[in-house]
Amino acid sequence: MKVVVVVGGVGGARFLLGVKAALGLPPTGEGESPHEITALVNTGDDVWMHGLRVCPDLDTCMYTLGGGVDPERGWGHADETWSIKAELEAYGADPTWFQLGDKDIATHLVRSRMLRAGYPLSAVTEALCDRWRPGVRLLPMTDDRVETHVVVDDPDDRSKRKALHFQEWWVRYHAELPAHSIVPVGADEAQPAPGVLDAIAEADAVLLAPSNPVVSVGTVLAVPGVREALRKTEAGVVGVSPIIGGKPLRGMADACLKAIGVETSAEAVGRHYGSRLTSEDGLLDGWLVHSGESVDVPGVAVRAVPLLMSDVDATARMARDALELSGVDVD
Repeated sequence: MKVVVVVGGVGGARFLLGVKAALGLPPTGEGESPHEITALVNTGDDVWMHGLRVCPDLDTCMYTLGGGVDPERGWGHADETWSIKAELEAYGADPTWFQLGDKDIATHLVRSRMLRAGYPLSAVTEALCDRWRPGVRLLPMTDDRVETHVVVDDPDDRSKRKALHFQEWWVRYHAELPAHSIVPVGADEAQPAPGVLDAIAEADAVLLAPSNPVVSVGTVLAVPGVREALRKTEAGVVGVSPIIGGKPLRGMADACLKAIGVETSAEAVGRHYGSRLTSEDGLLDGWLVHSGESVDVPGVAVRAVPLLMSDVDATARMARDALELSGVDVD
């Protein structure tokens, strides 16, 4: 079986642990399996920091699936140290609000050196995965530079508006500055990374992880050709709601949904993605929502199951439900 999963960062990485377990692979590291999992990863959060190219979602997936993520934060290295961060602050080197751990910086150094040498991000990611062995093929959505920006009232002069990189809005301001719009800058001119469209075309099932529908999944969909490929694939396309009881599973997806005029509810997000059957640009055949929720998404098969990713076993059951709803037999 070939499974494609569209993912963002922490929530997407944890969902991938469950997909691996559902298909008989160990959650972390590599293992023997007849199945192939490809993750199409958001790169709109990527940013240059202190001369280093940081790819938060790719790294979170890589560390999580490789068994090296910090289990409490859900991102960055386990047993991280912060000596370089302290020295940068001592120098007064901005920005000070973005945390780069000592071990994490090694990843960014290797990536930045390879990018400057002319290697595309997809090849760099493959090389970095040789160290982590995630057991999943991690593909950046594009090799081109795409960075999500958020238009807000200027925090220094509220009579004006200002565009911030998503990381500054999210990390520095905790998404507390109301967003007027969210724009994946460069996405309209980007091309899917090598292998992205082929993976979708050859898939037996495509899953949209319970990642942020605007700045994670939505940014992947903004790359020309990706949405069209998802609409054309013969695989069933099933999304997993990131909203339970009108609240995000994690993070601040509600602030992002508000910016695009979508209610924070499982039904509204399902309708935002739309049906492949009944709408011209819709994506879904199936939509998983949390137990007890009554949701209507026209043209989409909706199933209510437990969606809390409390541990790998619970997430694996969730992934199995998504795969079964897509029409594949996981036994």
